[in-house]
Amino acid sequence: MFGVTVRDHVMIAHSFDGEVFGPAQRLHGATYVVDATFRGPDLGPDGILVDIGLAASILKEVLAALNYRNLDDVDEFKSTNTSTEALARWVADRLAERFASDPLLTGLAVTLHESHVAWATYERPLRWDAE
Repeated sequence: MFGVTVRDHVMIAHSFDGEVFGPAQRLHGATYVVDATFRGPDLGPDGILVDIGLAASILKEVLAALNYRNLDDVDEFKSTNTSTEALARWVADRLAERFASDPLLTGLAVTLHESHVAWATYERPLRWDAE
């Protein structure tokens, strides 16, 4: 299995509901380093799994929907704690929509690094029907 990873970052503000979050229940900011790893068993005729420039560009487009936003004000997230895990899934699902027709890609993993000591990853098949 091959894997190609591209990296970007996103800056957001948000708060959490629930005592488990302690002081993070208050509005606070976060800067995430975001890694998107595209996976597939074979390379194409050009000897690549995915065009790195294209993958990086699409990751940037997906993250632009979140960048410099207070996620508490985004309707899509109104009833969701926008945890690192939840945001990793959100990014992965949007990338999967964009790459679903690529015949070489079978899966992807998105990792959000919230610091140098803590991060969360969400892995999924590229197409749910291909499981």
